[in-house]
Amino acid sequence: MYPEANIPVLQLSIDYHKPPEWHYQLGLERAALRGKGVLSIGSGNMVHNLGMVAWDKLNEPEYGFDWALELNTIFKERISEEDHQALVRYPDLHRAAKLAIPTPDHYYPLLYALGTRLPGEEPRFFNDRAVGGSLTMTSVQFG
Repeated sequence: MYPEANIPVLQLSIDYHKPPEWHYQLGLERAALRGKGVLSIGSGNMVHNLGMVAWDKLNEPEYGFDWALELNTIFKERISEEDHQALVRYPDLHRAAKLAIPTPDHYYPLLYALGTRLPGEEPRFFNDRAVGGSLTMTSVQFG
């Protein structure tokens, strides 16, 4: 993105022990930085059950378990509808949420990104595909 490597980069870690709402609120606090030209990138996966990966299907394009595909669709719908609280309360979102997010470390970066989203800002989804049954590589961009 910046071939001259002439921009400062600061990496932040998540606090694994804080609840989802705390992570979302931190994203809201970071939103003001957008007006100052700060680029925010969150790296993770919405659906990321590494323990259930079908290793024998990794080379099969678009291979996803039904629950993984369904949750990925629900996540994208809630993002598009700006229903951030449903995404913050993800354990209550769907019966398969625990399968999709067995640990929150890969999911919390989405909450940071949602917090920096401006009202009415349309999401752009890309790299939207399932891998190995229990992972989705869906990415979303705001702004």
